[in-house]
Amino acid sequence: MNKKILIVEDDQIVANIYRNKFSVEGYEVEVALDGQSGMEMLKTFRPDAVVLDLMLPKMTGVDFMKQIRAQSDFQHLPVIVFSNTYLTNMVQEAWKAGATKCLSKANCTPKQVIEVLRTTMNNGENGSAAGGTLTSFTRKPAPRTASPASQQQDQQFQSELLNSFKKNLPSTLSTLRTHLQAMVKTDKEEARVKETQELYRRIHAVTANAGMVGLTIIAQMADALEALLKELHEKPKNLTASTLRTVASAVDFLAVLFKGSLDPKKQDIPASNILVVDDEAISRRAITYALEKAKLKSVSAEEPNAAFDLISKEHFDLVFLDVDMPGMNGFELCTKIRALPAYKKTPVVFVTSLNDFESRANSTMSGGNDFIAKPFLFMELAVKALLYVFRTRLDSAKPALR
Repeated sequence: MNKKILIVEDDQIVANIYRNKFSVEGYEVEVALDGQSGMEMLKTFRPDAVVLDLMLPKMTGVDFMKQIRAQSDFQHLPVIVFSNTYLTNMVQEAWKAGATKCLSKANCTPKQVIEVLRTTMNNGENGSAAGGTLTSFTRKPAPRTASPASQQQDQQFQSELLNSFKKNLPSTLSTLRTHLQAMVKTDKEEARVKETQELYRRIHAVTANAGMVGLTIIAQMADALEALLKELHEKPKNLTASTLRTVASAVDFLAVLFKGSLDPKKQDIPASNILVVDDEAISRRAITYALEKAKLKSVSAEEPNAAFDLISKEHFDLVFLDVDMPGMNGFELCTKIRALPAYKKTPVVFVTSLNDFESRANSTMSGGNDFIAKPFLFMELAVKALLYVFRTRLDSAKPALR
């Protein structure tokens, strides 16, 4: 008898792709588009494993697991969870609720999910409250032995997914920009929160779809933006001019990635070196923590002259600068940095509590590329950093593509 898989996923396109792939692999599959429907189907379908998205309407994935683990029939049912790479608190909640495996949606292809499912069911693994981390397939796991015909079938399937993803990009981008414009232009909080949620849902789908077709750079950029939008939806008071500007920049950059990062064979994430300059220890730690969330390496300096010495001796791909510092302010330091031949185009982002027109003008005149207002959200800074790191990668790759 074929093993049964229940997919609980609110994105119909993603759900259908997994349904088709699992069916080809010999599984009997059913799909539920929300948590409540998933609970009802669980009792009638009696699956051997569940593939569960945590972000669901009507009932979250965490609540779904809590309910099934409270029932003796499903206490040992394998549950494979999809989540956002950056929502670490939610991932830990998933482990505590009884997840068997937690996978990063931004780094999973259907083939990899099948491997995890097969291994989990063969090993008899079940839910545990022991806790753990999110599995990100930055490198593909060693595949099991497959026939040439099976390998060809997998390649054809991935190729079809990629072609479908590319075909839908114009309409995807149009939809993202429509919701972004509505989100930015409205002056009513209720309407802005609603548009934020809708934009979040759309970006959530981009993360999943890009991850499935192996476009890691797009998936990781969307993954970070998705986490920021979720936080903005849950805490509307953080919908400020600064965060809205960051969201708009990220959507615009996704449009750039949609044109220039569509080869699955060219998805290596570049190693980056980032300099953080701020005389306040708490601010420096906050910035470096945000960069750590984005898995970006950084070096910090508390004094502008010491920072300039570092810059003169070492190459940095991105610089975050405070403005109000003793001895030399951030604008002055930025001007000195721009005078160095190797730093004429290096992105410089000001992180400052000075948000007046004069300060913004000075940031541009001194050579700054962007600024973030203090206090900032960790995910806002992470999104901004990824944007500039990936953009630098694209710019450096252009000569090789000519």
